[in-house]
Amino acid sequence: MQLIDIGVNLTHASFAKQLENTLQRAYDAGVSQLVLTGTSLAGSEASLELAHRLDESGQRLFCTAGVHPHDASEWTAATGNSLRALLRAERVRAVGECGLDFNRDFSPRPAQEKALEEQLALAVELQLPVFLHEREADQRLREILRDFRDRLPAAVVHCFTADQRALFGYLDLDLHIGITGWICDERRGTHLHPLMREIPEGRLMLESDAPYLLPRSLRPKPRHGHNEPAFLIEVLHEVARHRGESPEQLAAHTTACARRFFDLPVL
Repeated sequence: MQLIDIGVNLTHASFAKQLENTLQRAYDAGVSQLVLTGTSLAGSEASLELAHRLDESGQRLFCTAGVHPHDASEWTAATGNSLRALLRAERVRAVGECGLDFNRDFSPRPAQEKALEEQLALAVELQLPVFLHEREADQRLREILRDFRDRLPAAVVHCFTADQRALFGYLDLDLHIGITGWICDERRGTHLHPLMREIPEGRLMLESDAPYLLPRSLRPKPRHGHNEPAFLIEVLHEVARHRGESPEQLAAHTTACARRFFDLPVL
């Protein structure tokens, strides 16, 4: 049984002293390939460097490159030019993490929309899929995406946490859905349980979003207290339970979906 973690923040400081051990635990758990998330120009460059340094085979570690909506106010024409060059790297498999965050609004909403639109234009130009972030902005995100969707190869709403209305709106745009350990949180994730059966095979992928979103159902909990890719197996079991599938069935079709989406090699 192989899993692909489509979203891991491996450049986070909490991993700095245990990168190799973290990856080995993931591989031992069956997480055979990982897509490292880029959330800024510098962070995307760092993710690409890690992918090269920690995976000489070129078969296991890949990355995205983009500017998160939190940092959208820093977007300039120079940012776009630098990002275009980075997106041409062979290990970079998607544009993002980009999108809209109307929950925290760390960047003004007009700046978020501008940065998103320019990154979608890059995805169209380079024919790359898009790794999307959305918080309390699903309607506006869909409005913007409609102008680009027919020209984009694919797009995934990473760490989906919204409601049925938002889910159906995204599926109507033929988007993919990424599910994290949020679904394992009995305080705020139970609304996701009945939605799992609504996501068709070929549109569902799994992600840890490590070191964030440690699955609250995980036993025993790690002493260090943060999430890591090896714990994706907990998300697998929780999603499988609510879809009425075996873990093996879910692993097979979500892994196949992620391979197609990010154009990853078969191991």
